[in-house]
Amino acid sequence: MESEKSNLGSLIIGSYARPSWTILFLLFTLITILSIQLSTTTSSLFPPNWALIRRQQQQQSFPSSPSSSASDPITCSGFFRKLPKRKVVMSIEDFGGVGDGVTSNTEAFRRAIRYMQRFQDRGGSQLNIPNGTWLTAPFNLTSDFTLFLNQGALLLASQEVKEWPIIEPLPSYGRGRERLGGRHISLIHGNGIKNVIITGDNGTVDGQGKMWWELWWNRTLEHTRGHLLELINSDNVLISNLTFRNSPFWTIHPVYCRNVVVKGMTILAPLNAPNTDGIDPDSSTNVCIEDNYIESGDDLVAIKSGWDQYGITMALPSTNIIVRRVSGTTPTCSGVGIGSEMSGGISNITIEDLHVWNSAAGVRMKSDKGRGGYIFNVSMSNIRMERVKIPIRFSRGSNDHPDDGWDSNAVPRFKDISISNIVSVNSTKAPVLEGVEGSSFEGLCFKNITLHGIAASTKWRCEYVSGFATEVFPVPCPEIKNTRCSPS
Repeated sequence: MESEKSNLGSLIIGSYARPSWTILFLLFTLITILSIQLSTTTSSLFPPNWALIRRQQQQQSFPSSPSSSASDPITCSGFFRKLPKRKVVMSIEDFGGVGDGVTSNTEAFRRAIRYMQRFQDRGGSQLNIPNGTWLTAPFNLTSDFTLFLNQGALLLASQEVKEWPIIEPLPSYGRGRERLGGRHISLIHGNGIKNVIITGDNGTVDGQGKMWWELWWNRTLEHTRGHLLELINSDNVLISNLTFRNSPFWTIHPVYCRNVVVKGMTILAPLNAPNTDGIDPDSSTNVCIEDNYIESGDDLVAIKSGWDQYGITMALPSTNIIVRRVSGTTPTCSGVGIGSEMSGGISNITIEDLHVWNSAAGVRMKSDKGRGGYIFNVSMSNIRMERVKIPIRFSRGSNDHPDDGWDSNAVPRFKDISISNIVSVNSTKAPVLEGVEGSSFEGLCFKNITLHGIAASTKWRCEYVSGFATEVFPVPCPEIKNTRCSPS
């Protein structure tokens, strides 16, 4: 071995006097081997940050906002005001809960909430749900409260219709969304509460919605189905790090709320399950929806604000809503929809960094005669679509009204809507822009949009709209002038 080292040293030294390709090749081989060993050692000490790598890849495809970086992605989670550690932490087992998947825990949950109400404004409380299957009917939350589902915890909704109470319709809807009169309460419900956290270590809430979907399919549904989670007139809410699945109706529905963050959620429903929207902020302000994965039989996210004359009268808009880094699929609806219930007005909406595939539409605005209201100051950007039938769609004509009191002269207004930086592959149709007769469009702008899979000769379908476009393929309809966007 020593002689080999000596010979190698002699060759290296000699190479200074008589350089040769053989010596250079040996040097290159030695350096390469050392580099590989160093790289392997370094990787074992500092494993790759795959989350960071994915963010960097995304940013290569879609430039981030100036305020974001790979290590510190832009976030709207500051809408939720941080809270001190809860003073009282207990388990559902402390209230008689049994996680065997058979025993009803409805009374255990209600006892727990009654007990924890006493800690409102006194340090707050936390209810832990351990590993197990916890069958329960709907229950209410309280203020200054955390519901925490441990890993392996499964909250299972009761299949007894009679255990889902009927509550009053929302005043901005005037009736149940599907049936006249009242509506079923949500599985997890809160009204007029504040400083609430619903989170865990990726525990699961299962609404067992098949029973409800069959009632809808069979047309035997008597009252509007309940949501999986509904919060009414509530403030400072965080919903994170859980899996919600099989909701009877819309999955997460904050209505008349302020300062709501929905982050890091997985929301699942069969792709044919009716009206199983993922997240539907409704007449709410300061809502952050980011880093969520959704599969559903309806819109992944739908922004709403009341229905026809009832929404117009209440006049409570949805405003300051951010939808960011949401991915998923819906074969019947859209990645993000605005409307069609938008009668109280919708404004200041940011939708960005979406990934939507195998879906009917990518982004969609829905309205109609009778809705009234407005959609102002909307930005949709940095969106990837794959196998999306109609990438961009404005639609009307559902003829969907709460009762005969709607006003046919109430038409929506649209202003300052920007749709940019969109790439769609394997699309089958050009955009469809169907406005409402008599409505107004100001500042509608399309920029840097490429729809692959559609022939250059394919025409957009446009009616009752007007706007501007630049760097758009295929070329838009004549109503959308092929020129730089003009300020409204």
